[in-house]
Amino acid sequence: MSDTVRIIGVTEDSFDTKTFEFQWDERASPGQFIMVWMPGMEEIPMSLSKTDRIKSITVKNIGADTHKLHSLGIGDPIRIRGPYGKGFDIKKGARMLIVGGGVGIAAVIPVVKETGADTIIGAKTEKEIIMDDVAGKYSKNLWISTDDGSRGYMGNAVQLMREKAAEKEYDVVLACGPEVMLYHLYNACTELDIDCQFSLERHMKCGVGVCGSCMMDDVRICKDGPVLNREQISKLKDFGTSKMDECGRRVNLG
Repeated sequence: MSDTVRIIGVTEDSFDTKTFEFQWDERASPGQFIMVWMPGMEEIPMSLSKTDRIKSITVKNIGADTHKLHSLGIGDPIRIRGPYGKGFDIKKGARMLIVGGGVGIAAVIPVVKETGADTIIGAKTEKEIIMDDVAGKYSKNLWISTDDGSRGYMGNAVQLMREKAAEKEYDVVLACGPEVMLYHLYNACTELDIDCQFSLERHMKCGVGVCGSCMMDDVRICKDGPVLNREQISKLKDFGTSKMDECGRRVNLG
């Protein structure tokens, strides 16, 4: 069953990314997602970038459906259902490092706000960095990496994570971002023997584990995830190698 909510706030995070706030009383935990729809677009999954009574989604304009969402203003309605999936398992007292790649920082920013954990934000260039103001306000330490060196550390988020893990001991890495980043981050966590929890992405149609469009091996990302731990990820042959597109065809990654 879906609900209609109205946009009460719009923030331009970057040249191609906006955050839309709405009031919704359903309980949600960091890492969960909702299905979003409005006339003229397909229903799509979106991670929640705020999980309190005032919730939000952060949308990168990458196609027809996200372009439609970018046309929304204050007072406009959207249809949502959820929240769905399993979020992050936040263990009190754990020494956490949070890593957000690109718009993936939106899915982990609620954890940053809840825990104040050390945070890395990675992007290709300075103009693609989002939510650094929020992360800087709540995290104990915030580090920025850009592939081109236009801001902060010159290199990718995984390289920066390796440096910080050598300087400080962490129990777990929580992350969301492009799968190629998560794949190399998983390998780094395995080598360094650090536990990890990643929010994974696959094409989702139903959001409740029925249609099978989001399968990764025998795991339903919408139902069993989207957040999986290191042990679960270690069993996935598809992780970092292949996925199914919206037509159900297998596509090789990279």
